[in-house]
Amino acid sequence: MSVNIPTHFVEQYKGNLAHLLQIQGGKFRPYVTEAAYLGEAAAAVDQFGAVEMQEITGRFQSMGRVDIATDRVWIYPVDYSLPQMINTFDKLRLLLDPTDKLTQAALKGVQRKQDTVIADAFFADAKTGKSGGTTTAFDTTNHRVDAAIGAGADTGFNIDKLLAGIEMLENNNVDIEMEQPILAITPKQHGDLLRQTQVINTDYFSKAGAPILASDGRIKEIAGVKIIVSKLVPSNASYRLLPMWVPSGMHMGVWSDFSSTVSQRNDIEGEPYQLYVKMSVGATRLEAGRVIQIECTE
Repeated sequence: MSVNIPTHFVEQYKGNLAHLLQIQGGKFRPYVTEAAYLGEAAAAVDQFGAVEMQEITGRFQSMGRVDIATDRVWIYPVDYSLPQMINTFDKLRLLLDPTDKLTQAALKGVQRKQDTVIADAFFADAKTGKSGGTTTAFDTTNHRVDAAIGAGADTGFNIDKLLAGIEMLENNNVDIEMEQPILAITPKQHGDLLRQTQVINTDYFSKAGAPILASDGRIKEIAGVKIIVSKLVPSNASYRLLPMWVPSGMHMGVWSDFSSTVSQRNDIEGEPYQLYVKMSVGATRLEAGRVIQIECTE
């Protein structure tokens, strides 16, 4: 058997996988900024703070100086791989079909890992400073919606928490008319919303006469916030921690986007074919106040 025979199947497999990723995509990746990088680490953004004009209090007075606050956010790559084996060359031909289970498994594996990388970065420590030597923790004092909002005690998700998150973003000078906020919830919080009068009653939060509920009974958007349902929403020992963010608040670094190969493993009995997918990516929170944490009991 010629060693060049698998070439066609390699390209077809890569084409199928790339096509499916473009169509379906991960749930979080479309709603964060991203860029390509090289090296062991990269500066995702150089930040400059706000400056205020100073009042002139006298004629011909000495001119002072206003120094703008600066910072730098760093991002680091992690390497991931997904090797799958298939026993016979005939079975390899099944990969020409983009609905094949192995292709779908690879697709879901890539999507899930990309979303996990972003989800883990929502409330993780960010590396900042000139060379990334400073650790900046998520500010749970000023950027957290308490679990008891909207009730007398800790409770699940409700409209009051959603509105509190929007208010926090706006108080942090986030222009939500320029960037639509995104909120990630689990199926449990989606169920919580479906029990809210403000959701099932079309008199609330209607947009151009359209109800919150889509024709399939799912909540896609509410109060101008796009809703994403995912089981990868982070949690701690006490609460589910819903992230509400704008795209400029989160960043994904791509050192090597997913790539795939098909090769014959001559070192293994039966000489099976290996379907191999790999990527190198990382994610970080970019700026305080552009990501809000909403606590919910489950």
